[in-house]
Amino acid sequence: MCSGSLTEDLGEIQLIKIEKRKYWYQDDWYLKYITVKTPVGDYLEFPCYRWITDEKEIVLRDGRAKLPRDDKTQILKQHRRKELETRQKMYRWKEWHPGFPLSIDAHSHSDLPRDIQFDNEKGVDFILNYSKAMENLYVNRFMHMFQSSWSDFADFERIFVRISNTISEYVMQHWKEDFMFGYQFLNGCNPVLIRRCTEIPKKLPVTMDMVECSLERNLTLEEEVKQGNIFIVDYELLDGVDANKTDPCTIQYLAAPICLLYKNLENKIVPIAIQLGQKPGPDNPIFLPSDASYDWLLAKIWVRSSDFHIHQTVTHLLRTHLVSEVFSIAMFRQLPAVHPLFKLLVPHMRFTIAINTKAREQLICECGLFDKANATGGGGHVQMVQKAMKDLTYSSLCFPEEIKAKGMDSKEDIPYYYYRDDGIKVWEAIKSFAEDVIHIYYESDEVVCEDVELQAFVKDIYVYGMRGVKASGFPKTIRTREKLAEYLTVIIFTTSAQHAAVNFGQYDWCSWIPNAPPTMRCPPPTEKGTVTIEQIVESLPDRGRSCWHLGAVWALSQFQDNELFLGMYPDEHFVEKPVKEAMAKFRRNLDEIVNTITERNKNKKLPYYYLSPDRIPNSVAV
Repeated sequence: MCSGSLTEDLGEIQLIKIEKRKYWYQDDWYLKYITVKTPVGDYLEFPCYRWITDEKEIVLRDGRAKLPRDDKTQILKQHRRKELETRQKMYRWKEWHPGFPLSIDAHSHSDLPRDIQFDNEKGVDFILNYSKAMENLYVNRFMHMFQSSWSDFADFERIFVRISNTISEYVMQHWKEDFMFGYQFLNGCNPVLIRRCTEIPKKLPVTMDMVECSLERNLTLEEEVKQGNIFIVDYELLDGVDANKTDPCTIQYLAAPICLLYKNLENKIVPIAIQLGQKPGPDNPIFLPSDASYDWLLAKIWVRSSDFHIHQTVTHLLRTHLVSEVFSIAMFRQLPAVHPLFKLLVPHMRFTIAINTKAREQLICECGLFDKANATGGGGHVQMVQKAMKDLTYSSLCFPEEIKAKGMDSKEDIPYYYYRDDGIKVWEAIKSFAEDVIHIYYESDEVVCEDVELQAFVKDIYVYGMRGVKASGFPKTIRTREKLAEYLTVIIFTTSAQHAAVNFGQYDWCSWIPNAPPTMRCPPPTEKGTVTIEQIVESLPDRGRSCWHLGAVWALSQFQDNELFLGMYPDEHFVEKPVKEAMAKFRRNLDEIVNTITERNKNKKLPYYYLSPDRIPNSVAV
């Protein structure tokens, strides 16, 4: 920060140039902003928020946001164009795997432009963080027994004791119960798969005889379906995905279960039938709560393991991390720093490209950390993303629309779906903020149509992010203020709230390993009546994989040291008063949501807080 004052009037200041002299050693300088005092006593702010590294000069404009059409002079038009040309050379698209959304063209974190790197690379070194996590959790003492099995469920507690919290402890005590199994589809860390069942699929030949003892309303199964009391979760995506073969000493297995659930008279959602494969047949029985207790328990464990895979690779990696990176690259390539939408979006892109680059370097690369404990490691996760791309649609990222499409929108019918309730409140608050900002800069739909930079940004996302797939439903252009508000809400909600909802609960729900096994070491059972406790323990992850898994879910659930939460904008990219007022209103709305959630959670054995705005980081940074 520095300020200067002028004694003579030079007319309106268009731009200021700064250059840093290079001394004997590299001394990067992070410049927040420059304040200039004019002869008439006005103060002008020139935001920078960039690293000044070598001897290049940086040219800054004052902090007032301007659309392309607002720039009249040649010098300002040229500055704008030049900035984008420079950025487009620095931020290049690259295909990481065929069929994936494109990502940044960089091999490692240190290849990235300095402005988007982590402040210190140590903070985001996955290998270091996981190892540190295992040390903190006191589990590295089991690592020398890498391939050995635990002796029973109680034995799992040996790696669990050090670090349980209220939710993880509750999970450990109740994980075998049907209500706990059902509850997680609504409010666990993957609350996005459950949908209302409108007809029982042919591939799941459940009969009334099978489930009669689970139904409580004296209705037939068909009638229960008609009344909207039956729900389904189908893991079809996992069908045909290759299981991890990176360790010849441990064969690993995947399944693609279908799970039928029922809303009982207490409005609790409980499982009533589980088939572990997609094709019905004598060697693919339908498991029921009335079966022998270990049969039913193992069937539920297989569903939980499948849920873990979809959660990590589709819900978390693809639908928050990779999508947010697309938004981020397109923003840097197409919106100059003076554009109001750059100023609005930049806090929600902080460190996203960096964390993803680091993940590709250490975590989800060939022979990366992901392969160590996950049955979808060694390439399975790549197949999953490729398959899941067909469901990555614009409307599925519009939170209220997606909830409605799954038939999960009625509060009366499904009262305990806190992910939905809190998510809609946060979505509305973000949308209202986006509308306020849009109305400051775009006085009509026509102005939206004419904004060439906005249209280039939207097109970049469609062409490179969604690979130009029409079926994705991503707009190629935006013609109205209303559509723009929705589009910006999708971006801000995905990078902040959606990521928080599916990331920060991982330790709570996945640290008790039988509730979220990252791999299974025996194939799914093909008949009933043979499962023993020994078989279940043999199927669950061995000691070494359990430790890696625990380190991972712990490290991923931690906030950054200097975390900025939703609505916190310490960098003053905007200087205008109306925007500051819009931000203050946004914060008031968010505070109200925090209070409502805190009130609801009082005295709850299982509080739901992942979508409380004071726990939603602004961006995908972990």
